[in-house]
Amino acid sequence: MTKTFYVTTPIYYVNAEPHIGHAYTTINADFLARWHRLDGYDTFFLTGTDEHGEKIAQAAARAGKAPQQFVDEVSAKFKNAWEILHISYDDFIRTTEPRHKKVVQRYLQEIYDRGDIYYGEYEGLYCVGCERFLTEKELVDGKCPDHGVEPERRHEGNYFFKMEKYRAWLRDHINKNPDFIRPERYRNEVLSILSEPIGDLSISRPKSRVSWGIELPWDPDHVTYVWFDALLNYISALGYPDGERYKKYWPAAQHMIGKDILKTHAVFWPTMLKAGEVEVYKHLNVGGHLLAEGRKMSKSLGNVIDPFEWSEKYGPDAVRYYLLKETPYGLDGVVSEEGLIERYNADLANDLGNLLQRVRTMVLKYSGGVLRRREPGETESAVVREAAALPGRIRGHVQALKFNQALEAVLAFVRSLNRYINERAPWKIQDPEDRERVLYTAVEGLRLASVLLEPAMPVKMAELRTTLGFETLTVADVEGWGGTPDGHRIPADAAILFPKIEQARTSGDAGKLKAEPEATAPVAYEDFAKLDLRVAEVKSVEKHPNADRLLVIKLDVGGEERTVVGGLAEHYRPEELVGRRVVLLANLKPRKLRGVVSHGMLLAAEGADGTLALLEPGREVEPGSKIS
Repeated sequence: MTKTFYVTTPIYYVNAEPHIGHAYTTINADFLARWHRLDGYDTFFLTGTDEHGEKIAQAAARAGKAPQQFVDEVSAKFKNAWEILHISYDDFIRTTEPRHKKVVQRYLQEIYDRGDIYYGEYEGLYCVGCERFLTEKELVDGKCPDHGVEPERRHEGNYFFKMEKYRAWLRDHINKNPDFIRPERYRNEVLSILSEPIGDLSISRPKSRVSWGIELPWDPDHVTYVWFDALLNYISALGYPDGERYKKYWPAAQHMIGKDILKTHAVFWPTMLKAGEVEVYKHLNVGGHLLAEGRKMSKSLGNVIDPFEWSEKYGPDAVRYYLLKETPYGLDGVVSEEGLIERYNADLANDLGNLLQRVRTMVLKYSGGVLRRREPGETESAVVREAAALPGRIRGHVQALKFNQALEAVLAFVRSLNRYINERAPWKIQDPEDRERVLYTAVEGLRLASVLLEPAMPVKMAELRTTLGFETLTVADVEGWGGTPDGHRIPADAAILFPKIEQARTSGDAGKLKAEPEATAPVAYEDFAKLDLRVAEVKSVEKHPNADRLLVIKLDVGGEERTVVGGLAEHYRPEELVGRRVVLLANLKPRKLRGVVSHGMLLAAEGADGTLALLEPGREVEPGSKIS
C-alpha cells in the first residue's frame, strides 16, 4: 500500500502582500513535500489564503475596493509569489470559495447541535490586528505586544465555543504524544498555557459591526470569527467529511507554521477537532522568525528583506537553499544578502559547481563523453560506503525537521568527492580503465547528490542531471550503487550551473551583489600599481574549524606575520604547503571567512579541470619582497 503524506502551510492573511516570513514557511513545507514525493509517498501539499475578517474589510476600504475584489487581487499575488519560488503545492484553498464556506457552516452547525457553542455577552479589550479580545495580563505597557497599539474596549454579544471543556483532554494528549508539537520548546510553551484555565473562545462577530465573513448557519446576524473559519481549511480542502482526499490524507497532517500563530494551532485547532469528533492532526511543526542584522524586520528600521528581489538577482533555487541551510528549523535565524552570497559561493559555486565542471571536463576529454561502468576498487570503497548510507541519513534528518543538517550531509559528501578526485588525480593516471573507474565514481556520486538536493533546488538539480545526461530520478533510483549504465553519454555542451558571484565594494554600489563577468575589461597601470603583491613564506597550516574546504595559513611576510584563509583544502594537504614561498595580495581589506579573519589573499591559477595551483616565485626570493 502506498504511504501517504499531507503537509500544509498556514493560509496567509491577505491584508498585506507576501513577505519573507511567508516565503520561509512555504519553502520549508515545499521541501518536505518534494522529499516525500521523491521518497515514494503519495503526497498532498496545501497552501492558500485567509480572506475574511475585520482587517480585510478595513484594508479594502482604504484601497477603495470591495472586499472580494481586494482579496482576489492579493490572493493572486501569493499564487504568483509561489510560482516564482518553485512552490509545488497541490491545492490552493481560499476561504471565500464555496467549497470552504460549505464545510465551515456544516462544522459549526454540528458543534452547535452538540451543545458546545452558546451565546453570551462579553466586555473586554479588543485588538483589531489580532482580531480577538486580550486579557490585561497579555498587554505590555497597556498595548498589544504584537501590534504595539492600545486595544479598544468593546461590549458585545458573541457566540462562544466551550474550549475550556477540552483543556484537560488536550494537555493529556500532548503529554502522551511528545512529538505532537515540535520542536520541544514549543510543546513546553503550550503545556504552560494549558496549566491554567484557557476560557472559552469567541467564535463570532455581530454582522452589524463586521459583515465580511461566513454567516453562522443558525444566526445570520453573526459572522464567523476569523480563526474558527480559517483553521477549517485544512479539512475543507480535502473534502470533509466524505471526500476521497479526506479519507486518504487525514489525519496524517503535518502543519508547518510560524511561532506567532502557535496558540491558535496548538490550542484552538485541536480542541475544535475534538469537539467535532474528528481525529487530531499528526504533527504541528513550528518555525522561528528570520531576523535582519539580529533584529526583527520592520519598515521603520529599513531592514525588510524582499525574497523575490533576491530571487530575481540570484535565482529562486539559491534563495531556497540559503534559507533552508542557514537556519535550523524551529530557531530564529539571522539572514542577509551578504550571507546568501557567501553560502552560494562556498557550497554551490565552489563545492558542487566546481566538482560538476571538473568531472564533465575530464569525461569529455579522456572518454569522449562516453562513461564506462567500472566496478569500484579499494580506493573507491569509502565513497561507495558513504553513498550507500546517505539516503537513509537524509531521511532521518528530514523526519526530525533538521533540513539544514540534511543539506550539510549532502554537501559533505560532495566535498568528499572533490577530495577523492584530488587524491586519485585522474589526469595523472596512465591506465585507461582505472581512470574510467574514477570518472564513473564521480558521476555516480553527482547523480546521487542531484536527487538528495532536489527538494531544496528543484530546477537547478534537474539542470545538473541534464548536463550529465540523466532524466528524472527518485530516491529509490539512487539507493544502490552503479545505476549509471555502461556507455552512458555526457552531453558536450552545458552552461555553468552556479556561476560565482562577487560583491561590489565601491562606495556608490555598497552592498549590491552581481554575477562575475565572463570577461575582464582592461585596467589602467595606475590601478594595477595599487595592488601590493608580496612574496610570503608559509609557516603553518591548519584546517578551518568551521569549513571543510578552507585552510587557515600563517605567513611570514618579511618579519610580519599574517593569517590568510583560503579555499585550498581540496587541492593541498596542510603539510604540502609548509615552507613554500607564495604570492600574497597584501593590501586586500581584511575579511571574516566563517569566523576567521583573513588578512590578504594568496594567488593561484585554476586549471581546466578545476584544480588550483598556487603561484610561486621562479627562484629563491626573500619573504616580504615586493612583486611589480
